[in-house]
Amino acid sequence: MNELENYVLPGLSLLPTKMDTLKARAHLLAIGFQESGFENRKQIGGPARGFWQFERGGGIHGVLTHPSTSAIITDVCKRLVVPADIDICYGLVAYHDALACCFARLLLWTLPRPLPGKDDVEEAWSQYIMAWGPGKPRKETWERCYRSAWTMVET
Repeated sequence: MNELENYVLPGLSLLPTKMDTLKARAHLLAIGFQESGFENRKQIGGPARGFWQFERGGGIHGVLTHPSTSAIITDVCKRLVVPADIDICYGLVAYHDALACCFARLLLWTLPRPLPGKDDVEEAWSQYIMAWGPGKPRKETWERCYRSAWTMVET
């Protein structure tokens, strides 16, 4: 399975071209590996949905209402003929991978710092924690996820 080609690139193609960078691709892959391993579309024992594990009142609400992302996600939804509605988007991100990727990229867009580079594992972890706010962070798996993601985007 090529997560980059199947999940990340289709989503990034729906966003402004400035949002599609190697750093963005790597970070999106790393978070997908960390959150779901690109295996679980619904959180086991929890409310999160999609490979990036969004919650209705968390990332979905945040992206739809944040000043720097609301117009962009509304445009994406319009082009996908999807209402830019919290409940509808929450339901769809479990199975609409391109839309889920758009939400993930836009959630990263809300952060005040530039995305980290290949060797800045700690900054990448910090940004993941800031944006996702995971209930049970697993730092012990992050470096492997991040390094694997960079290997994928550089080959």
